[in-house]
Amino acid sequence: MSWTDERVERLKTLWSEGLSASQIAAELGAVTRNAVIGKVHRLGLSGRSKPQVQPSRPTVAAPPRVKSAASRPVAQGQPTVGRPVSPARPITIGATALKADAQADEALAVATVAENEPPAFEKVTILSLTESTCKWPVGDPGKPDFFFCGRKSDVGIPYCAFHARIAYQPSAERRRERDRKAAG
Repeated sequence: MSWTDERVERLKTLWSEGLSASQIAAELGAVTRNAVIGKVHRLGLSGRSKPQVQPSRPTVAAPPRVKSAASRPVAQGQPTVGRPVSPARPITIGATALKADAQADEALAVATVAENEPPAFEKVTILSLTESTCKWPVGDPGKPDFFFCGRKSDVGIPYCAFHARIAYQPSAERRRERDRKAAG
């Protein structure tokens, strides 16, 4: 397949109409999506109008479904009246990325002052790193005084306990810390 002048003009027209590279490839035939993308890039075609996409269904929000105790299945031999209902976990609806995490709150309460103090570094070079040493870089790699922490690390984690707390912060804890700094 070669890009004839008429195929290039058709590509430009379809691109300006807002068709996707896959749709243009199907329309032109004998050309792949990647070939279309490459040609568009070489031609310097940029902005284009977005096609008006019609939703396949009406976007009317359905009322939330609430299950009553009567609609839940009950195991045989268990009484249905007066049975206490207590969920094992808090009920969450929608995105759960920002839900409260009891374990994160507990971990924050257990934290001590010592975690805020930087550890004494062992100052090891890249050649002396092992599986059980902390690989936290300290300083500028381009300067001669650059080194790695070198303290003992936990199994399966590349950092010592202090640097692991910095590297693996839960999002809720980071948010609380940011809010605390902004307030104080």
